[in-house]
Amino acid sequence: MNEKFVLVSAFSPTGDQPQAIEKLTEGIKHGVKYQTLLGATGTGKTYTMANVIAKVGKPTLVIAHNKTLAAQLASEFREFFPEAAVEYFVSYYDYYQPEAYVPHKDLYIEKDAQINEEIDRLRLAATKALLTRSDVIIVASVSCIYNIGSPQSYKNSTLTVQVGRSYERSELLASLVSLQYERNDLDFKRGTFRVKGDVIDIYPADEERGVRLSFFGLQLEKIIYFDPVNGEVINFAEKVEVFPAKHYVMPFENTDNPIKEIEKELSERVAYFQKNNQLLEAQRIEERTKYDLEMIQQLGYCSGIENYSRYFDGRKSGEPPYTLLDYFPPFTIPSAKTTGIEKASGGGPKDFLTIIDESHMSLPQIRGMWAGERSRKQTLIDFGFRLPSAMDNRPLRYEEFIRKLNQVVFVSATPDEYELSLSEQVAEQVIRPTGILDPAISIRPTEGQIRDLVKEVETRVRSGERVLVTTLTKRMAEELSSYLSEEGIKVMYLHSDIDTLERVGILRDLRTGVYDVVVGINLLREGLDLPEVSLVAILDADKEGFLRSKISLIQTIGRAARHIRGQVIMYADNLTKSIQQAVEETSRRRKIQLEYNQKHNVTPTAIQKAVKDISERLKELQPQTETTKEKLDLASVPKEEIRRLIKDLEKQMKQAVQTLEFEKAALLRDQISELKKERA
Repeated sequence: MNEKFVLVSAFSPTGDQPQAIEKLTEGIKHGVKYQTLLGATGTGKTYTMANVIAKVGKPTLVIAHNKTLAAQLASEFREFFPEAAVEYFVSYYDYYQPEAYVPHKDLYIEKDAQINEEIDRLRLAATKALLTRSDVIIVASVSCIYNIGSPQSYKNSTLTVQVGRSYERSELLASLVSLQYERNDLDFKRGTFRVKGDVIDIYPADEERGVRLSFFGLQLEKIIYFDPVNGEVINFAEKVEVFPAKHYVMPFENTDNPIKEIEKELSERVAYFQKNNQLLEAQRIEERTKYDLEMIQQLGYCSGIENYSRYFDGRKSGEPPYTLLDYFPPFTIPSAKTTGIEKASGGGPKDFLTIIDESHMSLPQIRGMWAGERSRKQTLIDFGFRLPSAMDNRPLRYEEFIRKLNQVVFVSATPDEYELSLSEQVAEQVIRPTGILDPAISIRPTEGQIRDLVKEVETRVRSGERVLVTTLTKRMAEELSSYLSEEGIKVMYLHSDIDTLERVGILRDLRTGVYDVVVGINLLREGLDLPEVSLVAILDADKEGFLRSKISLIQTIGRAARHIRGQVIMYADNLTKSIQQAVEETSRRRKIQLEYNQKHNVTPTAIQKAVKDISERLKELQPQTETTKEKLDLASVPKEEIRRLIKDLEKQMKQAVQTLEFEKAALLRDQISELKKERA
């Protein structure tokens, strides 16, 4: 096992995990470029991936198809590798309205965004880790294929200071400004610095602690890491590297030649518009570009500077942008002789591992990114809002993305034909550590399906088990929920109109017994891990389409694969090709699992996954405050104090949502609900 990635786990590989780990590891060591881990739901695919990473010891990029799944994976990998740098890299926008123009309405929409500060910090921490460490695992969403600027410019812009050396104060402060840090002596927050006498405090954009530089004259006497909230000293250091506050930075010394190139393109574009009698467009592009250039010359930065990234990165028209993938070592550096010609530092290809989780979902997203951006950008260019070079600020095309990868493992319970055709070998993992089989499937007619469903639900409820029901429309989900409720069943519906925090709460309530049934549309995206669910009912299973395809059906069937008595009922009048293939694949896996259990005398055991008491979980998940250090006797607490406590917890809940800590947010929501009942 490679010492760079020390895997910490109370368990050892079991079932068919050892053969999958060995097969994938040997494939990577022998230079196989594409492999697939076909892992059934509940077989411990993440644990297998962790073992492979530990054995091959390469920096690893794990790509997930949404933020929530990426957050779950990052949390699991941090538990497996507590000493390694496990970082989280997803889109940092809570809200994003891209720059756009609607010609038929003559409507220009300015770029508007709300940046999640915590996710921004995590993104910066991810790239910093890649440039400073080798034991790095980055868990990213598909946003990792977007332009973030040159890693060489980012690395070269780093400010390094060391105890015992002398520094001109004005030059040091100017360096911080060039790194996009703002001076703020009143509101000390991430990405700012403050000055008081011989002390300079810096709040690094990628950290949760401040850095204090104490000088004696020009000489740096001490470097102290401190808590920005209470000012307490954390530790001392001899040297510190301050990385830029933004990924896209432009050192002042690099601006002259790119600005000349931009001015040249501007002249050509103005001439083009004038030649075609587009005088408004000519005036518009000239005014906008000259304003941006003035800002860059004065500050080294302007709003939308990424639209000029081709010139500052030394790229030619059409060349791929720099993305997170380029930050993996060895990252590309400009050739000594020719700007724009890149070579890998160290002379060889990048040697990192890429794991694409839920590849049947992630790869189609990656394929579609570039085309979606192109149309919007072309309109802005045609009407004089952007120069043609803005087209080079874009996500990677799919073929560019694939070329940047070294070795890839596709991971899915239902890999598509594309992944399987690319893969030189497929490692199958269908045995669950618990011995639980894939669920039994029965196909029943749609006539009388609701009455039949009610009977099945009532049977499960009497046994203390839970049920998931999938419909095709929101209206059906709501109406069926209403009907089941009238039948005396504790039920709740789940669809896209319900926000993320509430969805998490509903699923938790299903586990704790607040609800016995959840009715949803696309129950695949929730990342469900519900061992209490013994029945999944699929209404209108024969309506071919995205939600009733072979892949979707197999994924939905897997929701019942964590219970010993797992069963799936498909209500259908026709045996479609998708149903037939899903049933055949599930039967094949059941046969393998049953034979393994019989051969090794394995008795299936129920999954025990506790849902802890709210107050107990809160103590684990949040810093202790005066109100949570001891169990409150709410009856003795004044109502005004309860009101203040509710307000404080609501603030913490919203903050938890922003940082994607949905479980914590759901627990806080429940405690707020309890407090409101007490106050009523």
